[in-house]
Amino acid sequence: MPDLPKTSTYKRRFDAVLAYIDANLEGDLSVKTLSDVANFSVFHFHRQFTAFMGVPVSRYVQLMRLRRAAHQLVAFAGYSVLDAALDAGFKSPEAFCRAFGRAFGMAPSAFRKKPNWQVWSTVFAIPHFSRGIFMQVRIIEFPEVRIAALEHRGPAGLVSESVDRFIEWRMRSGQSPVASSRTFGIPYGNPDTTPPHDFRFAICGEIDEEVAPNAFGVQPMVIPGGRYAVVRHAGSPDHIGETIYPIYREWLPASGEELRDQPLFFHYLSAYPETPRDQWQTDVYVPLR
Repeated sequence: MPDLPKTSTYKRRFDAVLAYIDANLEGDLSVKTLSDVANFSVFHFHRQFTAFMGVPVSRYVQLMRLRRAAHQLVAFAGYSVLDAALDAGFKSPEAFCRAFGRAFGMAPSAFRKKPNWQVWSTVFAIPHFSRGIFMQVRIIEFPEVRIAALEHRGPAGLVSESVDRFIEWRMRSGQSPVASSRTFGIPYGNPDTTPPHDFRFAICGEIDEEVAPNAFGVQPMVIPGGRYAVVRHAGSPDHIGETIYPIYREWLPASGEELRDQPLFFHYLSAYPETPRDQWQTDVYVPLR
């Protein structure tokens, strides 16, 4: 395996390639096209992408297409296996089903009925991402923050409806202006393992005054201060499990740290639609003793 230059310019080239792949999953993602994005020759790009990411470029592209297909099959009842196959660049549903089955251990139709997100997350444990997460964990002292929160109860797939309700409260009340107030999310369980009817998620905005009585169900809360491990997730929040699982699976056992009895939380650094969801950045805060 070739040695890779450890320069910010080199990393920026591959960051540009990964962003291009995410934004063009239905387009031409040939080695020639991607080598042009990276400004490498085809020969060097293929070798260096494999060294940098830990998987060949063709495998990475296929995994990213299968990842999107898995999410869309679960999220949209009208999204057919044929739609998924064509969007993922397969010439036939049969070829798509074979690739999906090899990756996830079940047919697309079975995954749609009962998605196994833990198995799904291990498929995307790409070596580069694991190394990057391990190296980029920060431990900080986080000061207590007062927030207004709307608690979503029910299937994780319907959180967006509660988000819309919270946004409406924010706009009408003016108490947590999005331009100057931080936005947080607090999951009270793992959506991959919590029964849909038991899942809870708080959508939160920073405040500096008491929450006025309202018909939206928004209540005052506090995010406790203390020590936290922080890692940044790049990309859609729909895929944030790819960042969270390695923290617990790889970083925590090697760190010597212990968890505090408190839910983790997300700090959303981007806003939609100003920033496309596949370009979002989100900081994940894991509470430590």
